Amino acid sequence: MKFLYLILFMTLYFGCSKTSDENSNEEKDSEKVIVNDPHSYANPEESKIIHLDWDATVSFDEKVISAVATLTLENSDNAAFLFLDTKELSIEKITLDDGEEETHYEIGERDPFLGKSLKVEIKPETKKVVITYSTSPEAEALQWLTPAQTADKEHPFLFTQSQAILARSWVPIQDSPGIRFTYNAKVKVPDELMALMSAENPIEKSTEGVYSFQMKQAIPAYLLALAVGDLEFQELGPRTGVYAEPSVVSKAAYEFAELEAMVAAAEELYGPYQWEQYDLIVLPPSFPFGGMENPRLTFATPTILAGDRSLTSLVAHELAHSWSGNLVTNATWNDFWLNEGFTVYFENRIMEKLYGRDYSEMLTSLAAQDLQEEIESMTSEGMAADTKLKLALNGRNPDDGMTSIAYDKGYLFLRSLEEEVGREKFDSFLKEYFTKNAFKVMTTEEFVNELKVNLYEKNGLVINQDNIDKWIYSEGLPENAPKPISDKFDIVDTQWTHYGEGIGFEQLDTEGWSSHEWLHFVRGTPEDLDMEQMKKMDQTFGLTNSGNSEVLTEWLVQSIKHQYEPAYSRLEDFLINTGRRKFLMPLYKELIKTEEGMQMARSIYGKARPNYHFVSTYSLDPLLENK
Repeated sequence: MKFLYLILFMTLYFGCSKTSDENSNEEKDSEKVIVNDPHSYANPEESKIIHLDWDATVSFDEKVISAVATLTLENSDNAAFLFLDTKELSIEKITLDDGEEETHYEIGERDPFLGKSLKVEIKPETKKVVITYSTSPEAEALQWLTPAQTADKEHPFLFTQSQAILARSWVPIQDSPGIRFTYNAKVKVPDELMALMSAENPIEKSTEGVYSFQMKQAIPAYLLALAVGDLEFQELGPRTGVYAEPSVVSKAAYEFAELEAMVAAAEELYGPYQWEQYDLIVLPPSFPFGGMENPRLTFATPTILAGDRSLTSLVAHELAHSWSGNLVTNATWNDFWLNEGFTVYFENRIMEKLYGRDYSEMLTSLAAQDLQEEIESMTSEGMAADTKLKLALNGRNPDDGMTSIAYDKGYLFLRSLEEEVGREKFDSFLKEYFTKNAFKVMTTEEFVNELKVNLYEKNGLVINQDNIDKWIYSEGLPENAPKPISDKFDIVDTQWTHYGEGIGFEQLDTEGWSSHEWLHFVRGTPEDLDMEQMKKMDQTFGLTNSGNSEVLTEWLVQSIKHQYEPAYSRLEDFLINTGRRKFLMPLYKELIKTEEGMQMARSIYGKARPNYHFVSTYSLDPLLENK
């Protein structure tokens, strides 16, 4: 596999500060930082995309997008080629600037993760490359849904998922998080449908089915996004709103009523929101993630529509990405924790500001439990190296790094820094960090240098480099990792103590519990509960019929462990109609622990797989030995 160097210019391209001599590839002239992006064929030192014009037609009948991508370039003085990333695209022709004469291009050998390189012959004075092409019906970023797979069952639906390196399956692009560009688009869809993108969006349907978009802020390719469906918009505030199918939009508007307050809370913490509008779109259930932080339009799973606003911490997480990730972006996917660890930290600060410390500590305590389990699981499976914050994903799918390590170990590292230097100093550092590095990229090594100069030295403190290195480059958790503790969970644990003393489920004091307390309670289900006890617990608390997907998933895991068959029908229905990987993985993993469970898992998966996005099937196929 051919790895090309991604050049991140200090002032001309991205304005990055110098990294430390020890941890960077700093050149003698100190003018640029060289970062090797192992997941892109791009060579931006020679030619770099700075703007995309995209003219596309969406065909649900053929399950393809036919498009013309016009790429505006910034070239070196001796530029001869533009290198792009593609995956299963059919290239019809490539021309330069405004001419009709086609230029020479070469398509490289296929790599299972990277796809194929597209090498386009250009000249130093070439301003634009115009590519006419179409996508494959099997494009990994695109999920085409039949009417039956949507909420309203009347119209088809299309959505994209570009992170981490799937944008190349629907646009020929430099698909690296370290390369930013602005874009305009015109998209033709069936008349009865609406098109939305990660850009300025319409709020009403076009009678001709033609939509125009503009994204004025430069973004990396993984934040390119498109959704097409029968959608309606409801305003939530002066700069916030929600899109969803007609039968869902009112429910979604109720669930996200506090969105404007969340944006205001985030701004108070870390500076102005720089994307103008913040909207959500609730996608059909097959969406593989809880949310995707596409700028101006967060893609969200319907599994957070609990009816009581109890799962909106996910919205806080995606909103936080408007600073950490979208504004200051990991240079490569080996630095993924810089996106997600910051975002979890920021998310919890937003939740604390809105709902209090007790509430946010319940969230962090649950996350810490999940993190410890994942570290133990990864270590036992021979994946201990992936429990480091700084990853080594060369030659692998960057999705392999999307574990709770980046999210929750990253969060605990940042929390440890806050606890060491004090919240006031840490908040001041973070606010300056987001402001100074806005619309730029960041490496792990450069962040450590930021810590040294702008947190420790600025405040007359001495950095403990050994401790920093242990967090970033060592496996598992350091011994000094913060241990979130929730007094509310101690009260929940007391109810299990009472049950063990002979008090019945119906007599336990559960009034006023939040979904987090219920989740902790279900996780504490004793292993020795028999069928009658499980049935009584279910009847008392209505767990099998829970509308809260987080609590339901944990209850279904417990039902598999305890072979509680009355929940199996709900289990099958949930697995078939939910595509969120966070819920699918623990349920299938628990099922396959027994031969009987493996048979059930394979039977359900055969029915459910057509409803899942590639991101989910990529993880599940090896688990279930699906050929």
